[in-house]
Amino acid sequence: MWALAFDPVQKILAIGTQTGALRLFGRPGVECYCQHDSGAAVIQLQFLINEGALVSALADDTLHLWNLRQKRPAILHSLKFNRERITFCHLPFQSKWLYVGTERGNIHIVNVESFTLSGYVIMWNKAIELSSKSHPGPIVHISDNPMDEGKLLIGFESGTVVLWDLKSKKADYRYTHDEAIHSVAWHHEGKQFICSHSDGTLTIWNVKSPTKPFQTITPHGKQLKDGKKPEPCKPILKVEYKTTRAGEPFIILSGGLSYDTVGRRPCLTVMHGKSTAVLEMDYSIVDFLTLCETPYPNDFQEPYAVVVLLEKDLVLIDLAQNGYPIFENPYPLTIHESPVTCCEYFADCPVDLIPALYSVGARQKRQGYSKKEWPISGGNWGLITQSYPEIIITGHADGSIKFWDASAITLQVLYKLKTAKVFEKSRNKDDRPNTDIVDEDPYAIQIISWCPESRMLCIAGVSAHVIIYRFSKQEVTTEVIPMLEVRLLYEINDVESPDGDQVPPLPTPGTGSNPQSIVPQVKNSPLKQSPGYQIELVIQLVWVSGEPPQQITSLAVNSAYGLVVFGNCNGIAMVDYLQKTVLLNLGTIELYGSNDPYRREPRSPRKTRQPSGGMLTVASCMCGLSNLYSESVKKLRTSYISKSSHENLYSVNPCILPFFLINTDLFSDVKDNSFSRSRSSSVTSIDKETREAISALHFCETFTRKSDTSPSPCLWVGTTLGTVLVIVLNLPPGGEQRLLQPVIVSPSGTILRLKGAILRMAFLDTTGSLVPPAHEPWREHNVAEDKDEKDKSKKRRPVSVSPSSSQEISENQYAVICSEKQAKVISLPSQNCIYKQNITETSFVLRGDIVSLNNSICLACFCANGHIMTFSLPSLRPLLDVYYLPLTNMRIARTFCFTNNGQALYLVSPTEIQRLTYSQETCENLQEMLGELFTPVETPEAPNRGFFKGLFGGGAQSLDREELFGESASGKASRSLAQHIPGPGGIEGVKGAASGVVGELARARLALDERGQKLGELEEKTAAMLYSADSFSKHAHEMMLKYKDKKWYQF
Repeated sequence: MWALAFDPVQKILAIGTQTGALRLFGRPGVECYCQHDSGAAVIQLQFLINEGALVSALADDTLHLWNLRQKRPAILHSLKFNRERITFCHLPFQSKWLYVGTERGNIHIVNVESFTLSGYVIMWNKAIELSSKSHPGPIVHISDNPMDEGKLLIGFESGTVVLWDLKSKKADYRYTHDEAIHSVAWHHEGKQFICSHSDGTLTIWNVKSPTKPFQTITPHGKQLKDGKKPEPCKPILKVEYKTTRAGEPFIILSGGLSYDTVGRRPCLTVMHGKSTAVLEMDYSIVDFLTLCETPYPNDFQEPYAVVVLLEKDLVLIDLAQNGYPIFENPYPLTIHESPVTCCEYFADCPVDLIPALYSVGARQKRQGYSKKEWPISGGNWGLITQSYPEIIITGHADGSIKFWDASAITLQVLYKLKTAKVFEKSRNKDDRPNTDIVDEDPYAIQIISWCPESRMLCIAGVSAHVIIYRFSKQEVTTEVIPMLEVRLLYEINDVESPDGDQVPPLPTPGTGSNPQSIVPQVKNSPLKQSPGYQIELVIQLVWVSGEPPQQITSLAVNSAYGLVVFGNCNGIAMVDYLQKTVLLNLGTIELYGSNDPYRREPRSPRKTRQPSGGMLTVASCMCGLSNLYSESVKKLRTSYISKSSHENLYSVNPCILPFFLINTDLFSDVKDNSFSRSRSSSVTSIDKETREAISALHFCETFTRKSDTSPSPCLWVGTTLGTVLVIVLNLPPGGEQRLLQPVIVSPSGTILRLKGAILRMAFLDTTGSLVPPAHEPWREHNVAEDKDEKDKSKKRRPVSVSPSSSQEISENQYAVICSEKQAKVISLPSQNCIYKQNITETSFVLRGDIVSLNNSICLACFCANGHIMTFSLPSLRPLLDVYYLPLTNMRIARTFCFTNNGQALYLVSPTEIQRLTYSQETCENLQEMLGELFTPVETPEAPNRGFFKGLFGGGAQSLDREELFGESASGKASRSLAQHIPGPGGIEGVKGAASGVVGELARARLALDERGQKLGELEEKTAAMLYSADSFSKHAHEMMLKYKDKKWYQF
């Protein structure tokens, strides 16, 4: 149940999905997402061509009329059929009468202006042969003859086709075939039509020869000797018959492959003259549509492209170029090339960042695309974009990372990085694309740490590997990839575990008996690195004492210090990526030293850490939830699974506005097993155990001890037991000394405690301004430095300490710490808690971020009970508490993130990003940011009939449908057959107009001008006709006078 439609004048594409979603695409950057409230599958779409309206038919037997002349399309009318099921619809060009075919084989006619039924009905028993004893099946096709609107071609599933005369209300011809029909298409001259059948054949019929097909074709059948019929093939699900002025017609079809082509990919077949091209697709073909130059069915069609809707992609094929290349898709649908495993959102980035990413991304364009412009070019862009750059980074299951420009209302891909390039390819992997997260994804991205100012990028993968990247505009070849192996082992009191306590490796299909095979191997050959992100260092956690490396739960990188730090449930490791050395490798317990407040016990021989019930705790992706997290998840699933979050997604909350949904996939009904099946889960057990994972890391320059008089570089470490520990960093001088002298790392002894796992930490100065971590400005490191540059020491950004001169302030900084349950503001260096807020008692915080909004800093939290809350800083005064979205899915919890200026996002389905805002300014500007789908375009002129066709009546025959289908001629339809439901479109239209009254007035004036112009043209034509009639009358009178008195023999 899918649908596809195209308006050839407006050049807008519409796609309907199984979940009742409606996607509308214009030119790149003009997109719209709508949702039918019922959620029923969309089975067909019909544009009112160049009218700014669309009819959708749903699987629940309702028809809806959408108004596309407003920025937010809305339903104007609905019609619910009660007694019959809708199977096919057809709306002729420039007609207001919609033909609706049903499962019973009847055809009803709907007036699309009033959305009421006509009394004119074509009953199945009148259409078929009276002698036929069987029902012909549901209607699978309706279309009018291109040359005669009074003749309707009706296709029944059983194989019967009827040409129905609308005026005489009887069948002119009946065409019968043994095989079931899937689709029918006309030749533009109206003398032939083609049918596709369930045995893989095509039959071409002459309209006036109903006894047998003019021609039978089996496109993929093997031609047998002795004149036997070809072997049957798979059904041809759809066929289109398009003519060209200059050459042979195109016959385009989907399906029809031979049954012996097992394992072959789905194909689209293009037959043009004697050539047949078979185009393989990556996914199943849902539907296709041929784009033609003219909207008139009785003219040469001149096809130029084919839109192919695949199960998980949208492809456009160029018919005008040899080899039929595809167009490069400009829409952000490629987010689902591989499932999204994590995402980060950065607002207010450096202004030079997007151009830099775009410039390196532009070089990545693959060859072989069509050279023509993207043909779907309708609509207009919104008037404004955000006043600041926004970037979204998505990490994927195949190890790829994509950078997206999110400054406008739609996403634009900037750059793609493939992290798997650093590893040897696994030989047993299938090359076919896969859109499910599976256990064989060893490169899946878990955590992304990015410094926009220095452009340093660090990722943690599911196989317990960390890769550090630098940005460069130069291409380089790395002879040997720098790599470090790190051993992180959880031990207490050196108690060795018996053999029975050895943790078995994760059951990974396809890895065989060798558990080491799940760890990817770094390439040992030279690696050519294109401009963009280039590998600085690879860090791999290794097996220790037969135990697999535990997945990384927290990650941070700092460009000013040249350090990267990461932790898991075993401990913490710090690496100097400039000197390529390990500085720190400690178990979590060793961080406490003698100050450990917890009672630790050796691992019990009876205890195994096998995942129970197939449910793994996502400590990493959840930013370190507590050890009781899994129990909370169980409670959440039972309490919220019955409630639908559907209406929350698409209704505008007074405070929280989901300001757009980037449906990066049209197919959001895909089963989402990303949580339960993904290896992006840590290997901690469901029951509460003594392991304490690292859940938050933050580099900063602050006061490490109470006795400190000045800030110094340090690392703050948060754990899942609610502890914050401080590690002191003693950095050598900058320049060459930084590469020669070691960095000295030592625990400070400072310990702070909160309730629940630590999620986020940040620092404020005395004015309440955010103190960002020190960073280096970006520079091109692949180009040799000048001597002057070498002499300059690398300066770190100074900490902004600005105490007021009017009063003595003894405290110099504030630490803001957010955990699953509470937030605290601690003054430094005294370490006194000055503000405390218990965020939730009955739930827990899934994501907390310290963000800037309206020139101030606040703490934004998303709770598992669906509430979004914000708190002022440093006072922690509640500013906002809105129920937005219950946690019905772990994907939401894994991907939800806040950023500056009141923005947030999460994955609403496996392949859809939902952005939302709690900023009043963005809400006010949103209407202006939306693009317009409908633009006033003049309808092309009708094809010229030609002198002889006009003289001898060979041109297209028009039909006064009003005379046939109107109430005066056909009467009223039965009220019980269908129920009319007024839509909210009128009210929505008024709301949409509020932001652009001037635009609406201009549009109204333009419409009036168009109407006046048409009336003027009509008046001129009427005057011309009157003059012609008068002239004819005058000439006739003169002839009569001339021959009045003559005898017959005088002529």
